[in-house]
Amino acid sequence: MIDIKELKTLLDQKVDEYNRPFFIEKDPVCIPHSFTTKQDIEIAGFFAATLAWGQRVTIINKCRELFTLMDDAPHQFVLNHSENDLKTLLKFKHRTFNTTDLLYFIQFFREHYTNHDSLESAFSNSMKPGDETIENGLIGFHDLFFSLPEFPARTRKHIATPKRKSACKRINMFLRWMVRKDDRGVDFGLWETISPSQLVCPCDLHVDRVARSFGLITRKQTDWQTALELTHNLRQMDPSDPVKYDFALFGMGVIEHA
Repeated sequence: MIDIKELKTLLDQKVDEYNRPFFIEKDPVCIPHSFTTKQDIEIAGFFAATLAWGQRVTIINKCRELFTLMDDAPHQFVLNHSENDLKTLLKFKHRTFNTTDLLYFIQFFREHYTNHDSLESAFSNSMKPGDETIENGLIGFHDLFFSLPEFPARTRKHIATPKRKSACKRINMFLRWMVRKDDRGVDFGLWETISPSQLVCPCDLHVDRVARSFGLITRKQTDWQTALELTHNLRQMDPSDPVKYDFALFGMGVIEHA
């Protein structure tokens, strides 16, 4: 690893450069930014993060296609849809995410939002006082998500959990969007019971590669422990908001091809 002070100076500069509204347009975070109500933002963000593999242009287009099928009102759709409304979703597919998965997601959201105002509690209710990271929240959310009767086993692959040693990159990205609070206009900062300091850095291919080049990751594989190692090292530079460096690492990897 290069000198920590030098690295912090560089990464702070890159955060400032990339954590700006221009970042939104070509990133899946533009999907929840298409909505204004808290529940619509949560649902749109969750789908956008879940579908975030492949080229970013394709991800964004598929998300827009999905929400057009929901009349661009996801919260109202999941609460009030009819059987005929669900038939309109049968044409949707993105890579290995198919209609079986989509219909179960809709079922879960209907159950949850019938009883809760926000998706936040689905994560925060499993956390314990003093938790350093979101790990218990991720495990609890996974277990809650698959607590409905006769859930499709194939859908498990779309909801990661530390229990399976996954790096949980997509769901950590979603949590960054919901939890981080700053004045830059990219992340929403809608949730109050989870602290930005508890977030774990989304460890995607680009972030992983750049982080390794700086010595922020030493593990050979990329799994949950790798994501924790990266976040621990980022926390040395900003204990209260380590995941802000996701902007720097991702921007350097994708935009600068570092």
